[in-house]
Amino acid sequence: MKVEIWSDIMCPFCYIGKRNFEEALRDFPDAQQIEVEWKSFQLDPSIVSGTGKNVYAYLADRKGISYDHSVQMHQQVVQVAAAAGLAYNFDKAVVANSYNAHRLIQLAKRNSLGDAAEERLFKAYFTEGRDLGDTNTLIELAKETGLKEEIVKEVLQGESYADAVNDDIREAEQAGIRGVPFFVFNRKYAVSGAQPPDVFREALRQSFKEWQLSSPQPKTVIANEASCSIQGDCTV
Repeated sequence: MKVEIWSDIMCPFCYIGKRNFEEALRDFPDAQQIEVEWKSFQLDPSIVSGTGKNVYAYLADRKGISYDHSVQMHQQVVQVAAAAGLAYNFDKAVVANSYNAHRLIQLAKRNSLGDAAEERLFKAYFTEGRDLGDTNTLIELAKETGLKEEIVKEVLQGESYADAVNDDIREAEQAGIRGVPFFVFNRKYAVSGAQPPDVFREALRQSFKEWQLSSPQPKTVIANEASCSIQGDCTV
């Protein structure tokens, strides 16, 4: 059974959602029969890499709030991440456009390394403060994921996998997905946001039971929780 996850690697709740889903999947008795597919989604396609603006200033400008308020909001997210076993270092985070990173993930998917690429890029951005808008950084991270350097360079120097990224984004728009993370189980059930593991456990149980009754579009949003919207709102 397929679980599709729309995500942006610069969305703080997407990494948290990944961890909570993984915890639920570890407990699921039929985990070996679950196929996870990561889907591209850009919360802010207009971001310009290399401006030197930190995440606090970026969010303050986008939401029209004070710098101090932005810092407080990020501190709340750090606490939520810590509860999921993740270390967020927003003081080190580098604001960058995620489009090329998404193309890299699409390449990784074709090589059965989609989940590994997501994990490495999430950690690079939120924990290590790596610049995901820098080509050399992406090449290095891709090599660590298991991809061949020459292939990665060829992809990043051209426009390969741009169509795959755009198709995922277009599909999200058609399905009415306005924020991430967004999990779709068997094309029938959907979970929006970084839900607790128990919510994912129930979604897995219910959707797997009805595996043979799958429909072309998700029809049920089981719950809404912390997520980031395309308007730049990240709520706890």
